[in-house]
Amino acid sequence: MTHRVQIEPELDLHTFAPRDIASVVAEYVHAAHAEGLAEVRFVHGRGRGVQRRIVHEVLAAHELVDRHWDDTASHLGATFARLKDG
Repeated sequence: MTHRVQIEPELDLHTFAPRDIASVVAEYVHAAHAEGLAEVRFVHGRGRGVQRRIVHEVLAAHELVDRHWDDTASHLGATFARLKDG
């Protein structure tokens, strides 16, 4: 199923199937970078940490991500990504 989402500084991943999380995060980073966003936040929830691990793996390997880190205010339920310039 195709989801159309508005590119904003935050994306809640709860509406996506777990098998789609990696591709959603990768595509969202591309779209956010194209829109000129400097930073995005992915809400993945806390649970067992499976989605958090997937998000971190994708962000660590993504060519448009400068760095990423846990949103400590959300108690490991979200991750920030700083996007590269230009």
